[in-house]
Amino acid sequence: MLSNFYIEDHIKAALKEDIGFGDITTENLTGETETLSACLNSRVDGILCGTEVFKTVFKILSQEVEVNFYLKDGDEISKGDKIADIKGPARAILMGERVALNYIQRMSGIATETNKYQKAIGELPAKIVDTRKTTPNFRAFEKYAVKTGGGALHRFNLSDCAMIKDNHIKFAGSITNAVRQLRENISHAHKIEVECDNLEQVREAVLSGADIIMLDNMTLEDMKNACQIINKQAIVEASGNVTLDTVYSIAQCGVDIISSSAIVAKAPTLDLGLDIL
Repeated sequence: MLSNFYIEDHIKAALKEDIGFGDITTENLTGETETLSACLNSRVDGILCGTEVFKTVFKILSQEVEVNFYLKDGDEISKGDKIADIKGPARAILMGERVALNYIQRMSGIATETNKYQKAIGELPAKIVDTRKTTPNFRAFEKYAVKTGGGALHRFNLSDCAMIKDNHIKFAGSITNAVRQLRENISHAHKIEVECDNLEQVREAVLSGADIIMLDNMTLEDMKNACQIINKQAIVEASGNVTLDTVYSIAQCGVDIISSSAIVAKAPTLDLGLDIL
């Protein structure tokens, strides 16, 4: 779960951005003591994510706002479902509505898209994972949503895992040199991943002792051959050209994980609405 202090700091910045010097509409239409009741409703089917974040938006604006969710993160929701009741000071609810919805709609959209991909893999053991193609300063929320949707997580940032990509290989001179230099300098606690474009690179990555081998934009036939070459000597990741139509065929090749930026970068927001009673 996201830590409370991280959530609060992020939301405070979002509220500052949205409210600016004051909500001139709400502050001039409502009295300080006026209250209202509302419902959070789903207009589409999907996977719910971001309930605690949604609550926190209103708690920051007023401790008197009460939010009662009937479902939890990871639950399936259907069009027309009442997800939560909200009641309390009118000013706080009206001022926080957009920010709260922005969080929960975005996070639920990512959870829903991730769930579609994982379900498309079916009974095969491969896991769908995210990438670093995330929204700046929103990565923690997006990764939490991926996990909530049934996916697995790739590295959080550049300090988590050493990933040797094509430009690193060119700079080091070879995969072998790159892996050797990293082994000599990084902690024993860090894994080394190598991005491979062809089977020759796969063979070199295996011999160099890479922990994870990424098969980048390979054909299905090459991925099958690569898995045979690796033969469980490293974790196998497939990346590139991953869609809902191709993900099952990729999983059939024998890879362990399938990384896709689409589950985050191309996920639509889930249509949820806050309706005043």
